[in-house]
Amino acid sequence: MRFQRLSELKPPRAHERVLATLPEEIRMAEYAMAKAFQINELVRSIHKGSYEWYGYTLGSREKPELVADIGLPRNDRNVTEYTSVGPERIAEYQESLPRGRVITGWIHSHGSLDFKGFSGTDEKNQATVLDYVTALLRKPVAKREVVIQDLVMLAKGDYGETDLERGSVSLITDVPVREARILEAVYGGFCYGIVIGDQGWHRQEIRYKWRGILSGQTTESRKDAGMTLVATGRLLTQADIDALAEEVREKIKPEARAPRERYEKECT
Repeated sequence: MRFQRLSELKPPRAHERVLATLPEEIRMAEYAMAKAFQINELVRSIHKGSYEWYGYTLGSREKPELVADIGLPRNDRNVTEYTSVGPERIAEYQESLPRGRVITGWIHSHGSLDFKGFSGTDEKNQATVLDYVTALLRKPVAKREVVIQDLVMLAKGDYGETDLERGSVSLITDVPVREARILEAVYGGFCYGIVIGDQGWHRQEIRYKWRGILSGQTTESRKDAGMTLVATGRLLTQADIDALAEEVREKIKPEARAPRERYEKECT
């Protein structure tokens, strides 16, 4: 057999129907952004230095795309150029939240550093948060055809043991079927990542994860994302700042040594 075009050698493209979309940009309440930078100021004034810290972006189960608030957990460790997050702490903080409030990502500060990006350590932290958040907030985003080579169609009560030996997959139906298409649900989720600095700059990205329910095929991607600030009617009051100051004293514990991430950032 002679093929006239190389396209004839390609396998048929699997059919996919989109059911829902995931956010392409970060929508953040003005209150939440003001709170994040207020934490930076409180860290400097209370701990007499510029230290990294991390927190979580929070939303509602009904509208997880909107960052409505910033949650400040007890940080494992804080130094001048490094902060880390672990899965146990993520689960612990989620359990402390009011019903309906969920973690949608993480936010951290690079303090006074002029490193306006995500370091290797940041990447590991972001992957940890991604796994947790997508397990919590995944939703069906598509139906995708599962392409099976050598699919054998069998009718109930009308096949023998030798028929089962044929093909890679056997589909047994109650009536004879000549043709079938199998569509699997694809679940998807997202996770926000935001980094800010003492000078007022910020950068953000969104990470995504998709998984086919039958095939188990899992894919991940990431993209730099824009940010839109949203007026929700909630303002950062002096009472909020006073309460936040107590959290900063209790939950952020600076250490004086600078580990590996400092050199990652200096060399980037």
